[in-house]
Amino acid sequence: MNRHQKRMPRSRQKHPMQPVVWDGRRVIRFKANKIVNYLLEWASSRGCNLNDLARMDFAKDDRTQFAQLIGYSVSGAGDLPYFDRALLARADAEASKLASQRARRTKRTRKEIEKELHDDYD
Repeated sequence: MNRHQKRMPRSRQKHPMQPVVWDGRRVIRFKANKIVNYLLEWASSRGCNLNDLARMDFAKDDRTQFAQLIGYSVSGAGDLPYFDRALLARADAEASKLASQRARRTKRTRKEIEKELHDDYD
């Protein structure tokens, strides 16, 4: 950063969006971070699980990023009250692209794939 660029205060910087991927079980998720998942498993085995973290005072932006880093499904993220709606719209658009690409590869329509994914949650 040169002297002419302004540095945004850390509190106003947004976390990046995790890539959106197929998980191998017909679910579109945010790409999980293996280190974060290891640390979550480690903490859970020592008495600090997701429920404990939910009761702690963290910023919504940090909670949104954490949900992505643990590989939350894109469809499930919409049910999280703290999840950033603009980021969710971007993730939904990426998920639709993935579904369309898969439909072209398998010669099925996007609606058929989305119905299949939806039926998995019912």
